[in-house]
Parts: sequence; C-alpha cells; structure tokens
Amino acid sequence: MLDLHRLRLLRELDARHTVRAAAEALGYTTSAVSQQLAVLERETGTALFERVGRTLRLTDAGLVLVRHAQTLLDGAEAAEAEVAQVAAGRVAGVVRVSSFQSAFLRIVAPSVRELAEAHPHVRVEASELEVEQGVPALRLQHLDVVVGDEYDDQPRPVHGNLSRTDLVRERVRLVLPLDHPLARRRKVPLAELAAQPWAACQPGTGHREMQIRTCRQLGGFEPDLRYASDDFLILLELVRTTGACALLPELVLGYEAPGVVVRDLVEGAIGRSVYLLTRSSRTPAVRVVTEALEGRARLIAPTGAGSSGRRGSSR
Repeated sequence: MLDLHRLRLLRELDARHTVRAAAEALGYTTSAVSQQLAVLERETGTALFERVGRTLRLTDAGLVLVRHAQTLLDGAEAAEAEVAQVAAGRVAGVVRVSSFQSAFLRIVAPSVRELAEAHPHVRVEASELEVEQGVPALRLQHLDVVVGDEYDDQPRPVHGNLSRTDLVRERVRLVLPLDHPLARRRKVPLAELAAQPWAACQPGTGHREMQIRTCRQLGGFEPDLRYASDDFLILLELVRTTGACALLPELVLGYEAPGVVVRDLVEGAIGRSVYLLTRSSRTPAVRVVTEALEGRARLIAPTGAGSSGRRGSSR
C-alpha cells in the first residue's frame, strides 16, 4: 500500500523541481527526502522522476501517481477534519489563512477575533503573504484560504481546482504630498506627473505592474519608479517626505496619515478586486472561516470615495 507521506514528498518534488527545494518546503533534510523517494520508487517498481540539467522532472508514471496522490491527500484532509468535528461535537479544526497586508488589517484580523468567540474549536493560523506566494501554498495544502487582489486588466491565473469568491471592489486613487502644486485640484491630470518620482511595490507584484501600466496607458509616460516597498505605510512615508507619487487602492486609505492628499485622476478610473481562494473541497472549518471573511468584507465601504483629506494606511 502506498504511503501518503511519500506521496506528499513526490507532489512537492513535482511542484519545486529539486529535492532540496521540496525538503525546505516541508522542513526535512535533503537526504531524508531522497531516501523516501527512493523507497517510493521501489514500492511502485518504476522510475518516477529523471534528471534534466540541475532539476528533476517526473516521468509519465510519476505524473500519474501525483494526479492520484492529490485525490488521496484531499481525502485524508477531509477525513481528519470530519474526525475533529465529531470529537469536538461541533465545527473544529485548523484553518491556515494568508492575506496581503491591507486586507489582513481590515478583513482577516477582525474575522479571527469573531471566530474565536463564535467557533472556539476552530484554530485560525493567519500570516501575511502576497497572492503570488499564497496560491502555490494553497494548491500544495500548506494553506487553506488565500485572500488576494487583482487589478483591472491584470487578471490572475485561473486554477480549475480552486474556488474564488469576490469580497471587495474598490477604486485605485492618486496619493500626492500635501504641498504638491497639483494637490489643490479635485482631479489631477496624470500626464502632468511624468517628471515626478514614483513609489510602488516590489518588481513582480500586481501593484507595480498596475502602476506602470496606468502611467503608460493613461498618462503616456514611463514612470520613474525610484522607491520600492511592499508595505504601503512605507510608500506613504516616501510620498510625504520625498515628494514621490503613488497609486493606492481605497482599502488602504482607512487610517490617518499626515502630509498626503488623495485625489482622482482626470484620465479615468482604475479598479481593484479583493477576493478569497480555497480548494474546491471545503471542510466545515474552512467554510465557517470563509463565511466570516465574507461577512467582514460586506461591512467595508470604500473609504476614499469623495475624500480630499490627508488619509492613508498600510498595504
């Protein structure tokens, strides 16, 4: 009979392509993973992977086994959740949630507190993580719920084995230093900011891609991305102290920040969707957590709409 533990190792190898990366993801030594994979090959009587340069690639037999492994591991997870629920006499289990920073502050953290009171046998483990890192962890069952974001005209990849629920729809707005010459206008022409330095998230993130695309499409210029941080508090401080500009979603504009103003663009509006992802099969514990997140999101109104004050927050 095949061992689920070894099947999990093979699935990690398929996702990460090296024994070392699979071992690091699971907290094992490289030699331990190599030994267990060798045992799995002996049990199946066939080669499950082959070396291609510095990486390993699954053989056809290995790919078949990984496909079945996912079904078996999903079943084992569901069984563990059901046993925990029966033992507790109510909804119970561990639910691992990740979220980017502003949704963590506005949606996840308040929901964790509510869940602790309503479902004390559900243990929520929450961490800050960008969606680019969260989705692979969700697919590999290291996470159960991922809260992500998606900017207009930048659709995220669609995964057939994941279920998506939209939480919040919001605008992206221009943030300027309080003393900027254009700060008194209700709407600011983006094209007039071509010579300004800009602050954005790190390369490879949806926020940075959105800012570059907006400056090109609506402003007709290539932005001078002089400052980078995935923490919007830092971006706001850079706007305040260096004279940089930034484009930030309304969800992050719920906290007071001196020295900046929030404005709309003359050229048009930009939007962002905040959503949650789960695997298609949800345990009872995962369902109550997602219901809490959805309920909290419904309480959020766009904080930046119609505002002209000095507002801002973290990502």
